[in-house]
Amino acid sequence: MSKILVYGYGNPGRQDDGLGAALVQQLEQWLATQTGLEVDTDCNYQLNIEDAAAIAGRELVIFVDATLDEAVDDFRFTEVNPSDARVEFTMHAVSPAFVLDLCQKINGNRPKAMLLQIRGYNWDFEERLSEDARHNLSLALDFLQNFLLKTKNEVTVN
Repeated sequence: MSKILVYGYGNPGRQDDGLGAALVQQLEQWLATQTGLEVDTDCNYQLNIEDAAAIAGRELVIFVDATLDEAVDDFRFTEVNPSDARVEFTMHAVSPAFVLDLCQKINGNRPKAMLLQIRGYNWDFEERLSEDARHNLSLALDFLQNFLLKTKNEVTVN
């Protein structure tokens, strides 16, 4: 198990909602070409309470999701603080902050967590990213690759 986990989520069948999954897929291809950079990846339609176990024992977790937030030009990278508030719009999904809080409560510790939100525009039932979302995905992927290269010396990978 790597000390770093990149976890994308969203529904690829809802156009730009699939940005998290698309980023993880492209990141995996890039990681296969890297030496000395150990990063695990995971992907799902939504976060679940079971993900608290998946992030336990990690030093850094980067959640990746699409956003409708018009304040985000292309992507936003922010630290996640634990919270026991379930803020998602359905009762089946939980937020990264909730997963982090649950990990802390179960394990007595938690990883540092970041949220990479990529701006999306179209959310119809179709498996295709919009052109603008693809552009934002490319920018976010470049950013994340550089971040991981800079971070690899700061995170101890055993």
